[in-house]
Amino acid sequence: MKGTRMRAVICDRLGDPSVLKVEDVPVPAIGPSDVLVKVGAASVNFPDVLMLSASYQHKPELPFIPGMEGAGTIAAVGAEVANWKTGDRVIFGVRPGAFAEYVKVPASGNLMRLPDGWSDAEGSAFRVGATTAYHSLVHRAALQKDEVLLVHGAAGGVGMAAVQLGKHLGARVIATGGDDARLAVVRDQGADLVVNYRTDDFVAAVKGMTDGRGADVVYDPVGGEVLEKSMRAAAYGARLLVVGFTSGGPTKIMSNHVLIKGLSILGVRAGETVRRAGSALARDYAVELPRLAALGVMRPHISHRFPMDRAADAFRVLIDRKVVGKAVIEIAG
Repeated sequence: MKGTRMRAVICDRLGDPSVLKVEDVPVPAIGPSDVLVKVGAASVNFPDVLMLSASYQHKPELPFIPGMEGAGTIAAVGAEVANWKTGDRVIFGVRPGAFAEYVKVPASGNLMRLPDGWSDAEGSAFRVGATTAYHSLVHRAALQKDEVLLVHGAAGGVGMAAVQLGKHLGARVIATGGDDARLAVVRDQGADLVVNYRTDDFVAAVKGMTDGRGADVVYDPVGGEVLEKSMRAAAYGARLLVVGFTSGGPTKIMSNHVLIKGLSILGVRAGETVRRAGSALARDYAVELPRLAALGVMRPHISHRFPMDRAADAFRVLIDRKVVGKAVIEIAG
């Protein structure tokens, strides 16, 4: 560690990505149950964009360092930390604070080992997408082998993780998106069928693949009209996972479809569920996510990489829907 100061991306006023700037700030002091991680890379997620304008459910006080996930090397450990040591390569989660040269991370529940052969950039892009997909498909929907899974926003980080995990669990996966080139990458990640919802009717495509029955599970981080149409693409008794609203906001649920088709509408908040459910769910993640990562399941695809000084550009490519998988900020220093 060079001195007691570090470079970090700072948001000190609300707005669009142009408010971001890089400043020298103190290296965070760790407590007895924390570790200090020298950050190699951190990835950008849609909630990071929302936090800039206080549009996310978690609203950090100004000024704050954005970034929910990253990867790097442990530089120091607190006196009470037993399972980690200086030099360990790790994936971490924070709320927020990842876009900095160093980050303080609680050692319990917020760290996992970086799999052999993975870069810091890949590790930085794993945690949010994998946790969301696992919580959605395993804990909430209980996806079964040979069921049909419809994944919207499949070219994004949480969507692509759902495609990868769905295939690993033995489902037939239909993936939607708005760009043929991005969907080609999704097909390479294992989707059985990809549908450009801008040029084709995904409801008809789902019905055609399932002999008119519909999808058993719908995974939707998009919302809006996409969720409304998904009710017509759903099978009787289907589970609809409301993951997010990248279309711009929530939608009105057509209760007649819910009734007639016997649908289950399931909200997905993986992090909040862990905080409320406690140690049992956290242990599941602590065991299963590293196991899946070691198998190469949900290994991130990274389409864009930026230095810290171009953090605003990393946010913009996400907003402009140019990212395939994840955009990553590679931290220098």
